[in-house]
Amino acid sequence: MDFRKTSIPGVVVFAPSPHRDERGFFSRTFDAAVARQAGVDPGSFVQDSISRTRVGVIRGLHTRIGRGEGKLVRCSAGAVFDVVVDLRPGSPAFGQWLSFDLDGDSQESVYIPAGCAHGFQALTDPADVSYRIDRDHDPSENLTIAHDDPDLGIPWPMAASVLSEGDRAAQPMAALGDQLRRIAPTTH
Repeated sequence: MDFRKTSIPGVVVFAPSPHRDERGFFSRTFDAAVARQAGVDPGSFVQDSISRTRVGVIRGLHTRIGRGEGKLVRCSAGAVFDVVVDLRPGSPAFGQWLSFDLDGDSQESVYIPAGCAHGFQALTDPADVSYRIDRDHDPSENLTIAHDDPDLGIPWPMAASVLSEGDRAAQPMAALGDQLRRIAPTTH
């Protein structure tokens, strides 16, 4: 398994080397030693979750205020257009976003540090996204940024087929001043 750092401090892509043969493939999806090399504490994760999403659905852009939440995400089956937005005060990449094409064939994972928002659009029906999360969920800390925020200008691959009620009600970054100031500052 290899890793590469990105232009947003703390965002790391982990790329396994699946063994493929006539049966399919076998792939390591997490390696604690490689995570440590990349600057990610493998012992910090306290929860594993999975979402199954229909094609065209957008989930996000979600973050947590306060200490935030670090997470390792991977599309375990299907394919997604995955987005990370840096919202950390003091980060040299504040307000910048990156996108990744994650799919069940490559099994690449993206580590998203606390203070960054995350969202994705399912490109297949279904798309399964697996998460390793470093904090217990506290709904009072949830913050959602509008996926179609014109200041971000994220080029989602298709029109959203379905949004949750919370994602539909999300506001652009410019309207979230006080809440954005409660995002965890960058530690990198």
